[in-house]
Amino acid sequence: MTKTTHFGFNTVSESEKADKVAEVFHSVAGRYNLMNDLMSAGLHRLWKRFAIEVSGVKSGDKVLDIAGGTGDLSALFLQKVGNSGEVWLTDINNSMLSIGRDRLIDEGNPTPVAQCDAEKLPYPDNYFHCVCVAFGLRNMTHKDIALKEMLRVIKPGGTVIVLEFSKVMKPLQPIYDAYSFKLLPLMGKLVTNDAESYRYLAESIRVHPSQHELKELMEDAGFEFVEYFNLSAGIVALHRGYKL
Repeated sequence: MTKTTHFGFNTVSESEKADKVAEVFHSVAGRYNLMNDLMSAGLHRLWKRFAIEVSGVKSGDKVLDIAGGTGDLSALFLQKVGNSGEVWLTDINNSMLSIGRDRLIDEGNPTPVAQCDAEKLPYPDNYFHCVCVAFGLRNMTHKDIALKEMLRVIKPGGTVIVLEFSKVMKPLQPIYDAYSFKLLPLMGKLVTNDAESYRYLAESIRVHPSQHELKELMEDAGFEFVEYFNLSAGIVALHRGYKL
């Protein structure tokens, strides 16, 4: 029997999802950063800086940036770890990863880059002090497997940081829905000539686990002391867990 999963509001076979997600990000990669600024009115930059501070990363640490795409988080982590540290920028999507790699080189901050699947990380056990995934977990077919892989590669005492869209406060839901399903696809059409990809992104947020559900998913994967911080009235949540 074929296993199925969500692709936005649609149900697809698990084998199809990765290809469909890849098509979305190949399509929008060139203007991904511009759309992030437009969609969030620049707030995504503050959310990411908050994630860096909450991570507790310090000079000399080793960091894995999963689904790092265009390199926003890697650039910030590089400032924290310094010359004695190590930051790996990874993504499953070559179009996104190429933009991030080139950007970091152009900024004078070259760092190791690897195209890889978060469900099959090519790193040894207990290697990183911190693993971060920002706005990427909801696109993964098997979130539980990806989280267990993150746990595997973190050193004892290390942290995982998950920054992701989440469940907005109920009084704001009607406004947020109107923005997500009407304005967002229109912006996608005007800026990237791709309304459907941004319609998928809006739908993928709605089927992603809530704050508490993701906390439980992380605990089930083996993380300890899991907590979350609601940002911008729950539009985004930052989850943090530890490996003992």
